Amino acid sequence: VQLQASGGGLVQAGGSLRLTCAVSGFTLDSYSMMWFRQAPGKEREGVSCISANGDTTDYADSVKGRFTISRDNAKNTVSLQMKSLKPEDTAVYYCEADSHDPESQCGIDGWNEYRGQGTLVTVSS
Repeated sequence: VQLQASGGGLVQAGGSLRLTCAVSGFTLDSYSMMWFRQAPGKEREGVSCISANGDTTDYADSVKGRFTISRDNAKNTVSLQMKSLKPEDTAVYYCEADSHDPESQCGIDGWNEYRGQGTLVTVSS
C-alpha cells in the first residue's frame, strides 16, 4: 500500500496550491480519504476528508471556504485545492486512508489505517 502526496511548494500569502495524493495497492472507492497536516512544533491537525462515495466532505474551521477536497476513484487520486493561503497553513501535508468509515461518512480526527509520505507547503508572508 502506498499513498504519495505531491504538489507542495513555496507560495506567497494569498496564493494557491493543489495537492494530489496518488494511491496504489488498494481500491480507492472503499476508503474514506483524509488530509492532515503537521507544522513544526505543533500537533497533527485534521484538514479535510471525503467519504468513500464522495457524498460527504468535512473541513477544519481554519480552512473552510479556502480549501476543497475531491477524489477521482478511476485515477486513484485525491486532491486538495488550496486557495487564499496564509502563513499559518505552512506545514507538511499528509494524505490518509481508512476503510472502516461507512461509505457516506468521514472524519478529520483520530487515526487511520494508512498514511502516506507528506509534502511540504510553505506560505511566505
